[in-house]
Amino acid sequence: MENQTKSTNQGTKPAANKGLITALVVFVIVIIGLAIWLFSVQSNIKNLKAEKEAQRTELMSELDSLMKVHEQVKAQYGELSDSLSMKDSIIETKAKEIKKLMYTRWEYFKIKKKLASLQRVSQGYIRQMDSLYRENKSLSMENQKVKEEIRAEVQKNKQLIKKQHQLSDQVHQASILSTYNYHVGAVHVTGSGRERKTDKIRRVSKIKICFTLGENRITSSGIKNIYVRIAQPDKKILMVSNDERYSFMYNGKRLQFSTMKAVKYDNQPVDVCMYFNRRKTQELKPGLYHVDFFEGNENIGHATFTLK
Repeated sequence: MENQTKSTNQGTKPAANKGLITALVVFVIVIIGLAIWLFSVQSNIKNLKAEKEAQRTELMSELDSLMKVHEQVKAQYGELSDSLSMKDSIIETKAKEIKKLMYTRWEYFKIKKKLASLQRVSQGYIRQMDSLYRENKSLSMENQKVKEEIRAEVQKNKQLIKKQHQLSDQVHQASILSTYNYHVGAVHVTGSGRERKTDKIRRVSKIKICFTLGENRITSSGIKNIYVRIAQPDKKILMVSNDERYSFMYNGKRLQFSTMKAVKYDNQPVDVCMYFNRRKTQELKPGLYHVDFFEGNENIGHATFTLK
């Protein structure tokens, strides 16, 4: 019996050892498997990180490229881009949102979708900007055309006004009365009342001014007030009086006259004679005397005579 028990124990011991070895082998195999799996997982994580970084770089490059084009478009169109400031603000906001997602909650397909949406908005912005540019260019061309037409009309009007002024000046010049056939000089009145020409100061009784008022078909007919101013050699005017009654207006100035006459004029030549009566106490100077004729605002003639 004892031998049998001993024999049984000896048989069980090798079997137990064999089971332990098997368990150890299995454990080692599991450990090796786990090590291989962990290595594989780490390798996959490393690959995923590299892939994620590559995707981030790709998406960032796309975003940077898109925003660079956007800025170039804004710069190209200048002040015109101000009209789309609202859309520009949307693009800037979306770009910042995408950048934030790239460095916080990484979701490739979500970011890719948002980037595609941003590209569509940006393309719409470019199309709208291009449309505005064409419209603005068309309006500018129309505006330029209108400006040129206005300039042409203004120039035309200026030329017409200039021509009208020229015609008006010509009519005015043509309407100015003319004088000719002057007979101007001093006379001595004899006791019998006869007039004798003289150039001696001491014998001067009157200064006689005769002339012809020329034909003029343009000016109006009627009474023409002819004023005469006689200037002595020292340029002092011979006057009847300083009283305003013996003055007339000439181009805004009041001038004293030597003599005047209201002449009935019917557009035909008419001979006129006028006199300046010397006062007994009036001193005359020797030399050349100048006689000027006026009608309205025009100097219509000039003559001279000499006294000794």
